[in-house]
Amino acid sequence: MRPLHVLVFLMPLLIAYEIGSVLYLSDMQSGVMQSVRAYRLFDDFFQVFGLAGAALPGIALITVLIVWHILARDRWRIDGETLAGMFIESFAWTLPLLVLAATVAHAGAMVGLAAGDSTTSITRLPLMARATMSVGAGLYEEMLFRLVALALLHFILVDIIGLSHRWGYAVGIFLSACAFAVYHTPSLPAEWAYFVFTLLAGVYFGTVYVMRGFGVVVMTHAIYDVLVLVVFPSLGR
Repeated sequence: MRPLHVLVFLMPLLIAYEIGSVLYLSDMQSGVMQSVRAYRLFDDFFQVFGLAGAALPGIALITVLIVWHILARDRWRIDGETLAGMFIESFAWTLPLLVLAATVAHAGAMVGLAAGDSTTSITRLPLMARATMSVGAGLYEEMLFRLVALALLHFILVDIIGLSHRWGYAVGIFLSACAFAVYHTPSLPAEWAYFVFTLLAGVYFGTVYVMRGFGVVVMTHAIYDVLVLVVFPSLGR
C-alpha cells in the first residue's frame, strides 16, 4: 500500500514498456507506434491541456506516486522482503483468474457464445510485441480503471452522495468493472462470453486493488496477460 514501494516495484514494468514500445511496437518507416489503448487515452487527455511528449503517461504515474509518498510523510526506505512478497503474491492472485478464464471460456463454448476478437488479434503479433502489450495493459489499464476511475467513483459515491466506505467501494468496483468490460468488448452483443469474463475480471481486479494495493493488482494483471498472450497463447484465442 505504500507508494514508494509501489513505485520501485513497478519501475521495471514502466521501463520495459517504454523500451519495448520503441523496439517492438514501432514502425520506423511509417513512424507509427502501436500502444495499449489505455495508454493512448491518457495521451489524448494530456493533449487536451497542451501537454505532449514521449512516455508522458508513465511520467504522470511516477509523479503521482512520488507526490503521494511525500504527502504521506513516509520514510525513504525500501524493504526488499516486502517487494519480494508483493511479487510472489501477484503470482498467487493470478491463479484464480486463470481458473475464471477457463471456466467462462468453457461455459461460453457450451452455449455457443463468441470468445472475442481483441485478444485473438493480439496473439497474431510477434512474441516480444505481445509481451510489451501485456506489460502495458497491466500498467495503464489498472491506472485508468482502478487508480483513476475507482478513486473518482469512490469520491462521488462517498464524499458527495454520502454512501458508507464499504458501499462506496462495492458500487465503485462494480461500475469500474462495467467500464473495463465495455472497453475490452467493443463489438457487443457478438462477444458476450468475453464481456462476462472481463466484467468478472474487472470485479476481481478491483477487489485486489482495494485489498492489496495498486502495485499488486498491476503485477497480477501483467502476469496474467503474459501467461495468456505469450507463454500459452492458445488460451487467448
